Amino acid sequence: MTPGNLAQSSPVHRASSSAHEIDSMQILIPNTSMLKTWLRNQPFTVVTPDVSMFLAARVTNAWRFQCPLPIISHCLNSRLPSLVYDAKLYRFNKSSFDCWCSIFDQLSYSLDKESDDFLLWLERKAGTHVSSVLSIGKSSYGRALYASKVIRNGDCILRVPYSVQLAPDNLPHEIKSLLTDEIGHVSKLAIVVLLEMKLGKHSDWVPYINCFPCLMEMHSTMFWSNDELEMIRQSSLYHETIRQKSLVKNEFLTIKNVIEPFSDIFERITFKDFVHAYAIVSSRAWGSIRGVSLIPFADFLNHDGNVKEFLLNDDEKQLSEVIAARDYCPGEQVLIRYGKFSNATLLLDFGFAVPYNIHDEIHIQFEIPHHDPLRRMKLEIMQRHHVVVKKDVNASSPSMDSFTIKEVRASSKNGRGLPQSLRAFARVICCCSPQELNDLAIEAKQTDGRLARRPLRNIDKEIEAHQILLAQISHLIEDYESSIKSLEASNSSSPVGRETVGIRRQMAHDLLKGELRVLNSASIWLKNYCT
Repeated sequence: MTPGNLAQSSPVHRASSSAHEIDSMQILIPNTSMLKTWLRNQPFTVVTPDVSMFLAARVTNAWRFQCPLPIISHCLNSRLPSLVYDAKLYRFNKSSFDCWCSIFDQLSYSLDKESDDFLLWLERKAGTHVSSVLSIGKSSYGRALYASKVIRNGDCILRVPYSVQLAPDNLPHEIKSLLTDEIGHVSKLAIVVLLEMKLGKHSDWVPYINCFPCLMEMHSTMFWSNDELEMIRQSSLYHETIRQKSLVKNEFLTIKNVIEPFSDIFERITFKDFVHAYAIVSSRAWGSIRGVSLIPFADFLNHDGNVKEFLLNDDEKQLSEVIAARDYCPGEQVLIRYGKFSNATLLLDFGFAVPYNIHDEIHIQFEIPHHDPLRRMKLEIMQRHHVVVKKDVNASSPSMDSFTIKEVRASSKNGRGLPQSLRAFARVICCCSPQELNDLAIEAKQTDGRLARRPLRNIDKEIEAHQILLAQISHLIEDYESSIKSLEASNSSSPVGRETVGIRRQMAHDLLKGELRVLNSASIWLKNYCT
């Protein structure tokens, strides 16, 4: 699980030419003598590639084929740029696909000696095979795992015993006994990482520790400057990042007091060191029976929110494993789903965002207006019916509540994605008399106890409640559009060369665009509902 990596399999676009039938597939193949000899004997038609085809090679999840094709340029040589010039674009029919797979199953898949050495080290340490079908490669986004031979749906593609996983219980006993439950599992494992880093070449885990990204390669919003965070001020991620920074700093101060007597082990640990280790753990570790665990080799698997593969822990067998959810051909990158995470979560915890994230969501806040003469009564009746009206960390009023909106399909009859609790909140807000509020309370008592979950009997009032929501969301849409325009303007006028700033600006853009898409979907549904 490489922080900052969104490494996706990259099928080449089908050409628009009529000569390319729908049942044909295209693939980039390096111009090697072995492949040339084989290809001469195959019924392939050579298509001369143009620049647009190469630029279109990396596509978003929305355009992925049902059965993604491997990028073989990764398969034989890690130096992708030099291969692009030698590459030819071939096409072949699906009937030749199995034949092609069996040929490449015979090829040695290894990107570099370092990659081979890592897996050999891990298997020696584990005393068992970890994987015979995966090899470590390098995508344009960092390390990744690729199929080294044909993988079938249902195959176990890797098994990593608990004995070669790093967890909080790897802490020296004298330190572990001093850490209270107030210190989270991530922070405890971060101390383990720091300890191994400080040991350097004397660490038993040095091949694994050397795979961790340096600080400059990590793009979690935890590491963004104040100016960079301003790019996402419109998003709730801005405030969540500030909250998370404060939490980590408080845990560091507590931990620092514990480890200071062990200066012979840790030497001097700075907050910068701790945040680096903390981010490594939060971006790579999985939840486990031991709290959280860093799982060597498995954490080279990159994320795709649309795939069905995920990591499983087998406590009885004391190992973690991944089962293929479809077929893979040699050279194809194997991806797993870290979870159904929005871009905000991916950015904070993992340091990357995706251009189109089906799990995007937006957190919005509503409050009972201070000038509302029934404000106190509305608060009391909501609290009486267990409506949680709390003071949010960013809110200035105890009458403000936070809601999470997901993308709403225009065809949805019940507005799935738009929380029922939010619609209920709006119905309470639009009540203009004590009698209306009492009617809602009586209805709740007669049903399931939840307040204002059913449409109001007065159609005009029901529409008014949803128009309140629509007005608020429309205002947010304007703010988001303004922020995105400002971001795009600064992107076009900014000096070239600051790679990190450019990467983070694109991440901010993907975040805001995704949340704007969710807002627009809610707006469209509300407009339809109100008409």
